[in-house]
Amino acid sequence: MGQPTLLITAYAKAPQNTSMYENYKYAGMVLEIHKESHIIINAEFTFLTTLAQDFFKRMIIGFDFSKDIDSLIENIKTDFLAPSQQSVIVALKIAHQRYKDSLEERNKNNRG
Repeated sequence: MGQPTLLITAYAKAPQNTSMYENYKYAGMVLEIHKESHIIINAEFTFLTTLAQDFFKRMIIGFDFSKDIDSLIENIKTDFLAPSQQSVIVALKIAHQRYKDSLEERNKNNRG
């Protein structure tokens, strides 16, 4: 069965003329998700400051990633007021789609 969790990474181009772009070129995230509960249990981001990393981590840990992410995106739009906001949302959408695809694949493999 392997690990009880899985890691998903996703990246989106960082906005130009920002420190994130100058240092990384991309907004990136790594999410550790429990396979059975679908809850995000840990997360890392390519933010330059520890405060931004911690803030976003608190925002996303505990979220059920098998569910629709519209409420999480709205929270980001409301509470994460930074030039990289849209890049973070794009990376989150990519990670979510990747997770949904992996769920479908696991379900298909378990059926047949």
